[in-house]
Order: sequence, then C-alpha cells, then structure tokens
Amino acid sequence: MSTRKTISRLVTLGGLCTAVALAATGCGAGGPAPTSGSASSTVNVLVEAGGHAELTGVAEQCKKDTGLNVNFVELPYDGMFNRLSSEFSSGNVSFDVAALDSVWLPSFKDAVQPIDELFTDEAKKDIFPALVKEANVDGHFIGMPAWTNAEIILYRKDLFEDAKNKADFKAKYGYELAAPTTWKQYQDISEFFTKDGMYGTDVKGAVETEWLAHVLQAGSPMVLDANNNVIIDNAAHKEALDFYVSLTKSAPPGAAQVDWAAAQNLFNQGKTAMTRFWAHAYRQIPKDSPVAGKVGAAAMIGGSAGVAGVPGPWYLSVPKATKNADAAKKFIKCAYDNNSMGVESSLGLASRISAFEKYQNQPGYESFKPLIETLNGKATATRPATAKWQQIVDTVLVPLLQKAVAGGDSATLLADAKKQIQDLLK
Repeated sequence: MSTRKTISRLVTLGGLCTAVALAATGCGAGGPAPTSGSASSTVNVLVEAGGHAELTGVAEQCKKDTGLNVNFVELPYDGMFNRLSSEFSSGNVSFDVAALDSVWLPSFKDAVQPIDELFTDEAKKDIFPALVKEANVDGHFIGMPAWTNAEIILYRKDLFEDAKNKADFKAKYGYELAAPTTWKQYQDISEFFTKDGMYGTDVKGAVETEWLAHVLQAGSPMVLDANNNVIIDNAAHKEALDFYVSLTKSAPPGAAQVDWAAAQNLFNQGKTAMTRFWAHAYRQIPKDSPVAGKVGAAAMIGGSAGVAGVPGPWYLSVPKATKNADAAKKFIKCAYDNNSMGVESSLGLASRISAFEKYQNQPGYESFKPLIETLNGKATATRPATAKWQQIVDTVLVPLLQKAVAGGDSATLLADAKKQIQDLLK
C-alpha cells in the first residue's frame, strides 16, 4: 500500500471537493476543461485530498506574487491513478500540473516533461538526497518534491522518564533507558514495557514499509537491486524479517492484520509504549488522548548500515500534453519557493530541508529533527523504480509479511516471494 494512500486515510480533511477562494475548483471525473490553444494564466492542478491541503496556501501566495490563478482538480487517491492513466494515454489532459505519488513516477515517466531548469544546484542542496535521486529519471528531473514523510519513533516519554522504570530497566539490561537507536535496544525496550496490559511496540503485518526500512538498515536495497534483479532472498532481507518477526512477542496479538490506522489507534489509546510511525502523526495526537503531551520523538532506529527510512514523497510534474507548460512550471517554482507553507496545513509536511529546519525548534514540532535525521540517513532510500511496484506490494510483500508474523519460515517465504516477483517482472 502506498504511503499517500495510507496517510490520506489517517488525515481528516473534510469533503472530497473543497472550494479554494482564489479560483473555482474542479472536482470529480469531469474537472475543468482541457487546456488548449494559447497559454493561460490559470493553472489546473490535479491533486488528492492531502495534496490539496498542502498546496492551498501555496496557490494563494502564488496568486499574490505572480497573478497566477490555480484551479484544483481533487480526486480521492483510489481514483487518481486511473484518471492519470486515461488522460496521459489519450494525449488530451485536463490539467497542467499533476501531484504524483512517488510510486507512480516509473509508470508516467514518458508522459511528463523534464523540469531540469528548476533543479538548480542551490535547490538540490535543499532537497533530501533520496528525493533528488528519485526525481531524476533517465537523466532528467521529472518531478519537484512537494512534501515528504518517513517513519520515526514515537515513544511514551512519561514512561521512559519514570524513575522506577529507569532503575528497573538498567538493573535488567545494564544500560540506561532512553529512546532506542539500535535493533537490540528496540527489542529490549519492547520486552521491558510488555506488562500490566501494555505492549512495548506494535508489529504491522498488513503493511510493508516498516520491514523495508529495516532492510535498508541491514545494508541492502529493497527487493530489487540497481539492475532490477530480485534480491528479496538475500541475507539482509532475512535478517530484517527475522528482527521484525521477533517483535511480535512484545506486540498486541493479531499482528498479521495490524495496519497503519490500527497501530496509530493502539498508541494513541496508550496500549503501546513505542511505535514506528510516519512523523506527521506526532502533531495529530488527539488532545483527549491519554498520551497527549506525554510523547517523545526520535529518529528511526539503525541497523548495521545505520539509520534508514523509506521516504513517502509526492512530486509535482508537468504533462507533455499541456499547452500551458510555462505557467505550470511557474506554479511548481512557487510551490518550491513557498514550500514551508505546507507545514501549516492539516497534513503538516514539506519537502525542503530548510522548511523543516524553520520549524524544528518550535513547540509542537519536536518530530521534525528526528524526521530530518531519518531522511538524511545514508542508507535511506526510496522504493524501487518499477511500474510493477504496487502490484509487488499488494500480491507478494504484504502476504509474505502476514505469513511471517503468523509463524511462517522466513527463508522459505523469501524464496517463494523471489519467484513470484520474478514472474511479475517478466
């Protein structure tokens, strides 16, 4: 399951079509009329709910600064890929800018045009390295990251700072209780807090991203190498899977069915002492939650290769078929220049390093330093650049994890997964 699809379900953003004051907004399968003829000062931007929230302030600022009007064509996540596929195939698009989930870039790389001129040396220095790499497809930059995310560690700060817990933990494990930085520490702390009706952590058998972050931490690319060879059965994948499964003894039962929403609810209800979760969730803990005001944030744990996470970026791209490319690129430049405005949205994310740094020392944004550290991790990497990725996730990776956390043999499961993925890539 893609990052955006997951997060969209976790963020309440109102109805599926929300008016933007500066311009009329299209919604649904119709949307605004296709751009044709001479260039226009109005840009049609295709987004889903989270993207609309992230870009509304940018659009308003762009109108003030450049006079450019913006129409948002908003669709639910599940409808966007089909809409994009249909219009790109027809060569007659109704939008000038499309917000693309990172996993879609390989599918649409031939339908969008290069925006190399926007990726100046200065711009590239302010974008996380993994995103710069992912945006460059076949030697050209085809999408400007608009926002990104990654899993970090959220933990019960009140429990970690409790004097008795600290003393008991040190007596049992021989070191100080603190936010974990290694796999071993994460295992120890999870074990320690699994008592009195609480669990030390969760295990999300219904999603793949967390296990893949551990694969990166173990020193391997995820699933495919640079030449698209299937490497899911290598030692690093097995080591990461074995570590992941080992945590089930300190997690709530039924791990095979636990997804992002279930894990978030468990933590917010005070049932787990730690969770590895998307950083945006730190600011979305309900005020009436029993853990409100008691949560700390730390960078993702590190294996032998160090800290690593799987980014969840979205990119703004310009279709080759638009007649309004200049205005489209002007909007993307506005989005880059005003990227920090996304932090004030309901999703609360950005893509520029400087945008996160702008807020990192402000109260309520304690998750940003760990997020920056995770996204800057040397082993942090985006998902494999294959158009078959979502199919691999849905038909191979998630079923593999579900079987593994239910007690399946990891070596056998990984060997079977390799064959399945090889068949899908034929």
